[in-house]
Formats: sequence, C-alpha cells, structure tokens
Amino acid sequence: MAMLGLRGKSLLALLLACVIALVPAALIGWQVVDSIRTHFGEAFARNTTLLQREKIFAPLSRELALSLRLADSEVTRQWLRDETDVAKRELFFREAEGYRRDFRDHSYFLISNRTHAYYFNDGKSPHTESARYLLRADKADDSWYFNTLRDTATFNINVNHDSQLKVTKAWINVIVHENGQKVGLAGTGLELTTFLNDFIRSREAGITPMILNRQGAIQAHPDPRLIALNSATGKGQAARGGLQLGDAQEQQALRLAMRQAESRPGEVAMLWATLGGKQQLLALSFIPELGWHVVTAVDLNAARVFDGPWLTPALIALAVLLAALLLGFAYAVEKLVLRPISQLRKSAQAMAAGQYEVALPAERDDEIGELSAAFGVMAHKVRSHTSELEHRVRERTRALEEANREMAAAHKKIDDSIDYASLIQRAMLPDRQLVQALGEKHAVLWRPRDVVGGDFYVYRAGEHTLLFGVVDCAGHGVPGALMTMLAHAAIDQAIVDVGMDDPAGILTRCDRILRGMLREERSGHVLATNMDAGFACVDLQARTVTFAGAKIALYYSDGDDVGELPGARRAIGDKRIGEYQNAQLPLQAGRSFYMTTDGFLDQAGGELGYGFGSSRFAEMIRRHARLPLDEQGQAFSATLAEYQGRHAQRDDITMLCFRFD
Repeated sequence: MAMLGLRGKSLLALLLACVIALVPAALIGWQVVDSIRTHFGEAFARNTTLLQREKIFAPLSRELALSLRLADSEVTRQWLRDETDVAKRELFFREAEGYRRDFRDHSYFLISNRTHAYYFNDGKSPHTESARYLLRADKADDSWYFNTLRDTATFNINVNHDSQLKVTKAWINVIVHENGQKVGLAGTGLELTTFLNDFIRSREAGITPMILNRQGAIQAHPDPRLIALNSATGKGQAARGGLQLGDAQEQQALRLAMRQAESRPGEVAMLWATLGGKQQLLALSFIPELGWHVVTAVDLNAARVFDGPWLTPALIALAVLLAALLLGFAYAVEKLVLRPISQLRKSAQAMAAGQYEVALPAERDDEIGELSAAFGVMAHKVRSHTSELEHRVRERTRALEEANREMAAAHKKIDDSIDYASLIQRAMLPDRQLVQALGEKHAVLWRPRDVVGGDFYVYRAGEHTLLFGVVDCAGHGVPGALMTMLAHAAIDQAIVDVGMDDPAGILTRCDRILRGMLREERSGHVLATNMDAGFACVDLQARTVTFAGAKIALYYSDGDDVGELPGARRAIGDKRIGEYQNAQLPLQAGRSFYMTTDGFLDQAGGELGYGFGSSRFAEMIRRHARLPLDEQGQAFSATLAEYQGRHAQRDDITMLCFRFD
C-alpha cells in the first residue's frame, strides 16, 4: 500500500467497496426489475400519448381553423350564390389563394351544392378557376360528399383517395352554410404520406402510434394498408377499419376505454390487449375538437421505457446497504487523500487572495508531492503575470475611454444629421398648400417607419385642375429619404414636361427621368431604385377624376360600395419598363377618393400577425366614407393602431384622401 500512488490507493479502496456492494444489489434488483418495468411502461405510454396528442392537435387545429374561416367567408358564400358572376369568381379565387399559401399542404377545395362542381388548387398543378370535375350521387367514389352533407356535424376529417385528382389525403371537410342552408363544402387536405411521416410513424422500437375515430375505425396508422378510407362519412371500409384485438372481451374493453377517454378529454385511458399476436399496453386520449382518439400501443418487451422516478425504491434499498460501506471508505479517503488536499486547498486560497508566499504540504513521493511543487512554480508565475496584466489593463482602459468619447461625438453628429434630414423632408411635403387650398376637403396620414422615410405625397394646383399623388420609394430611413429627393425632382420635371391632366404621361416621363439619373454602374451590385406611385387629376370644371398608378390603386366610396381603379403592375424604375394608362371617373357629390402606399396594406397585426390586407382596407373605407375627411383620417389611424397592436411597423405608411361635394 505504501508503494502505491494517490490514484492507486483511491482506486483500490473504491474497487473493494463496489465488489462488496454489487452482490446484494444484484439480488435485490433482480426481484424489483419486473415491477419497475411495468410502472415505467405505463408512465411512458401515458406521456407518449399526451405528447402525440399535442403533436397532432396543434397543426390540425390550425388547418381546421383556416378551413372554417374559408367556409365562413362572405366572399365564398357570395360566389356560391351566383357562380356565373365573373367578379365574384375572381374575388373568391384571389382570396382563396391567400388561404392556399397559409395551408400546410398549400391546397384547398370548394364544392358547390347547387352544381356539384369540384374546384381544387394546390402548389403542384397549374392554378385554375375551372371545376376539376362534377360529383354524382350515383357514383361510389363521390358518396363521401353526399354523406357529409347529410351529417349534422359542421365538419369532419376524412381519410380518402380522390380518383379524379389521384391523391390520397386526410381531408378537412367544412360545410358552407347560407341562411341555414348547406350550400357547399370547403376545406383542405394533408397528403397522407406526409401526414403519416410527420405525426404517426415512430422510430422507436415497440411503439405503434395510431388514430381512431369515435366508431373505432383507423384514421392513421404506420401501415397505410390498415387505414379505413372514407370512414369519417359513415360509409368507409369498416370491415377492415378497426383494431383487430385478441378476442371479443378485449374489443369490449377497448370500447369502454374509448368512452372513458371521451368523457374526460385530455386524460389518458389505458388497457392491456393482444395486438399483432403480442400482449401490448394501449393508451388512449381523446381530441374532442377533431373527434379523434390518439392511441399508443407499447410492447414492453421491445420498447425502452426506463423512467427515472421509479428508481427511488431501488435506490433507497441500495443506499441502506451502501451506507456502512461508505463510512469505512470515507475514513480511508480522509486519512490518505483529503487531509493533504485540504492543506493544499488552504494554500491555493491564500494565493487567490494575493498571498503568493504560502506554506505548502511537506514533500511526498507521490502525486500530492508533485502537485505541491507545481503550485510553488505557479505562484511565482502568477505573481509575475499579475503585475504585467495590471499594467496592460490600465493602458487598455485609457484607450477604451478615449474611443468611447470619440464614438459618442460621432453618434451625436449622426443623430443631428438625421434630424436635419427629417426637417428637410417635412419641408418638401405640401401640408401648408393642402390646408390653405382644400381645408377639410382632404386628409393625410403620413408615418415614416424611422425618423425619415421613403414615402411622400404630392399636390399641385392649376386654374381648373388639381393633382394629387402618393409615392413610395425603395428603402427606409436615410437611403429611402435620399431616394425621395431624386423622385421629387423627377416628378416636378415630369409635370412641367407633360402637364397635370395626364397622370399616365407623368408616370411614363418620370420613369424615363429616373432611369437617366440612376444608370447602374458595372460594379456587380444591384440596388433597389424603383418606386410605386399613383396620381389623380381632378378637373373641377369637367367634374372628372383621371387616375394612373404604378402598383398603387385609387379607391373610392360613397359609403355604400367601394370601388377601385388598380394601378399598373410594374413600378417606376422596374427592370422592365411599365405601361401606364389613364382611367377616368365622374367627380360625384359625396364620393371620397383614397390613395395609399403598401405600408398600410402590409402592416402586420391581429392574433396571427397577418398583413392588414386590401379586403380589410376596403371595408374600413366603406364603414367611414360618409364621415368628414378629418374624422376619417382619425378613424383610419385608430383602426390601424388597433390592428397593429404590439407588432412593429414594417414600412413607411402614407395615405391621401380627398372629396369635393
């Protein structure tokens, strides 16, 4: 023992203690392992089922919520009332495209109960506004639709193969109601293979997750051959759609467990049953929103279900046996190891306090002796390095303080420059001219995202004509503000060259001027220099409004309806030269006109963080169109602030309104 080093002494004592302790521990562990495995298996099955339930419920509830919104949309119901109306058709498919992009599968469908036309679009096949096919009551493949309409539920989730589209999906079918009548069906689908890979297939041995409906038909299973297609409508493959357990008694136990899970959603019901010729533990949890049972089958002989809390009884027993052994082992360690190390620790603490002349343990012919010698060398080096480091820190501190002073001065100069730029940009805006010339006949909402921005608005007055315009230059902040200077100069020159009564000509001329100003150098860098613009010329003598826009539209409303004159699809300074055309409207009494940049329409808000959108914008206009314009401006600002909530402003926002009674 005297010839052994510190490591050898510790290992020898630990080895003797482990050999003595392992013999009784093995005997006790052999007796309790079976009961522990059962406890762990039940806990594992319960936790796995709850986790699987949340993994399925969260994405499917989102898809169901979007499907319910699509079916409940006024645009959907209006078109189903009159499928021949081209404008309603176009409005529906434009809105449906927004839903398609949000759906997980990027697909949607709509069925008219009047014509039985089936409309479907996804991200794979070309977009179409024509019906894919017509459903027939006498056709077996179409029975799911007519069974769904006969059902009293608002929706169902049905796994089915569409032979016309050649796809097999988990379909979310939502009935479209109109005045208490069922006028159609709308929803989306999740491709079956993707659905199984994402939610059902398990990579853990001995674990089989699956989904059953209220009738016990399999809706999802790692083996697609066991899925009861079209079972949600009551006419599916019930013959092979349920779980095949060992005997009738186990089938009855399964039905009782399903009723128990349905009575207590969110909890887990459990039973033992024979599945696939093996005794397995089944755990069930019900999702009332989907009408599904999430089931996990666990084969305890194959699955790894070791759970920490159930080790407590075994650990307590082992602790009692090991206590006596540890006392003897602690005494040996105290005498051979801890006392020398304690003296060495005190020396190290003194060194940490800055006392480098310390007393080290007596020299020994083992690792502790080598460690003491190393501590002595370290103390000398630390004393030398500390002195050098303190000197360097003082020098670095002085340099950092000087750098901070220089940065503060530079930051102040930048802030002053931006404030001055904001003052110049505000001076460009025709606020005073609008107030003096029009007064309460106009309203303006101007909100740059930063101190300065890339949006501005235009007003010019002639003998009998007035020109209004809004402009959105590429970029934000200082770059956007600099672009507004170039854009303002280009617009002024374009108005001089073309005149105020030709908005399309102003856009075309402005496009040419900007392209001449901003010829790209051959540096390999492509900069965004385009801008959106819209101009409306009001002829007070002829009582007309002439409009042309580049990606900016003119909205108008008398409080009953909202109209729109869309702008051209290409911006000024785009890669391809746009073509701009004038559109004319009568200047009717009580009709208000509105132009806005995309900052208003794209502003994120609401519960899901979606953009404000043109549909919500048009409804806002219609609701407030009869108010005085100054009150309209306040109402628009309040509506946007309420929708935006805590979301950050995405873009510069400019809105210009005018009305001549």
